[in-house]
Amino acid sequence: MGSSRFTHWLQVPRIADPVDRRNAPMLQLILLALGTLPPVLWLYRIFGTDIPWRDGETVSLSASLLISTIALWSVVLIRRGRFQWAIRQLMVLVAVILVASYALSGLGAHIFEMPVQVLWLFVAGMMIGRRALWAMYGAIALALLLGATHDVITDTEEARHAFGDAVIRCVMFLLIALVIDRSVAALRESLREALAHGDELERANAQLRDEIIARERAQALLLHAQKMEAVGRMASGLAHDFGHLLTLVNGHAYNALHATSPQERDEAIDGVRSAAARATAHVRKLMHFSRRDLALAETFDAAETLAGIEPMLRQTLGSRIRLTLELPDSPAPVRFDREQLVLVLLNLAANAADALPDGGHVSIALRVPESGGLEIHFGDDGPGIPEALHELVFEPFFTTKPEDRGTGLGLAVARDLVEGAGGQLALAPHDAGAAFVLRLPAALHDDYPDVAAGPAPDGAFAPG
Repeated sequence: MGSSRFTHWLQVPRIADPVDRRNAPMLQLILLALGTLPPVLWLYRIFGTDIPWRDGETVSLSASLLISTIALWSVVLIRRGRFQWAIRQLMVLVAVILVASYALSGLGAHIFEMPVQVLWLFVAGMMIGRRALWAMYGAIALALLLGATHDVITDTEEARHAFGDAVIRCVMFLLIALVIDRSVAALRESLREALAHGDELERANAQLRDEIIARERAQALLLHAQKMEAVGRMASGLAHDFGHLLTLVNGHAYNALHATSPQERDEAIDGVRSAAARATAHVRKLMHFSRRDLALAETFDAAETLAGIEPMLRQTLGSRIRLTLELPDSPAPVRFDREQLVLVLLNLAANAADALPDGGHVSIALRVPESGGLEIHFGDDGPGIPEALHELVFEPFFTTKPEDRGTGLGLAVARDLVEGAGGQLALAPHDAGAAFVLRLPAALHDDYPDVAAGPAPDGAFAPG
């Protein structure tokens, strides 16, 4: 618990730059260690060892304590959000103190501080940049040479030993600086590549989102176009029905005008109302079906829906084609979009009508297999589909119809709608003609009664 609180405390949200904000916890740990450990080590040097106090160690002690003080002050600056100011100020002061300390006390007095000097190279390279790294290396090299010069002037070491030691340390720090420089360069290159890759992925993601939106918009338009095409196919059949209804209206109106008794007049007016109600029902069904509504899955009785759209199927097929509809005696609940199911069946009926220009027979059978789900078998006794075309019938824009008779999108749209609901639309074996099987997942039994018991939605294809 205490560790998590300390880790949370090290986070500094007020730092604006994201890289600096990530470096801040580690740098604070380094600075806190630098502000506390050197004084502890000097206390051990003074009170825990029997080594005599050397010339120049007082200067080294003062420089070390000054650096520890600056490190703790830099932590305060970082906590206030001034990360770069803290780290750059620290590096400049450290460089000045190193040069002055070596010049005043020589090489020997700083032999125990070499690991800390490696730390300055690492901090400068990782948290500021290459220029800061090599500037810090230059300061260390200068300090080593000045320390060797001090040892020679004070006769502490011979010139060849002092400068030889300084050169060896310079080479050692040079190797460390090269390793840090190359590592930082590789990390920065990896970061640039990662950022470039992230930008590329973001652009690709944005393009993909636009394509998905465009595809959804195109699919919605295509679905609406398929609906309108189905409505257009039914128009000729409905024209005959409306003609018959208008004849009834005129006949009842004539009887009402020439009625000899109030009872005859009322009966004629009731006939007019009945015919008008039937015409209104036809119009409502067409208007409801042709609307551009979003897909809405619901639980409903597929058998009831098929019985309700039987007139529309007959109008789509035409008077020359005989329709046989086989429905189970019990309800067949299904979870699907009711109007999309109607659209799929009307597309199949339209294809059958094109395949039977001289008339024929179409059968639709609704079955509930023991394995679960729901199956609708749709077959006709037309010329059928050649085996070589079985792999192509569901491909978009593939059609064997004349150019002005179809787009080749009906079956493709139907299959997409069915598969989108977890079902399947496929060709089925048939002795003669073409046959399709539509498989849909059955609705949960517990969900069905609540929906079936209620009234059909406005404009739904109810029987009658």
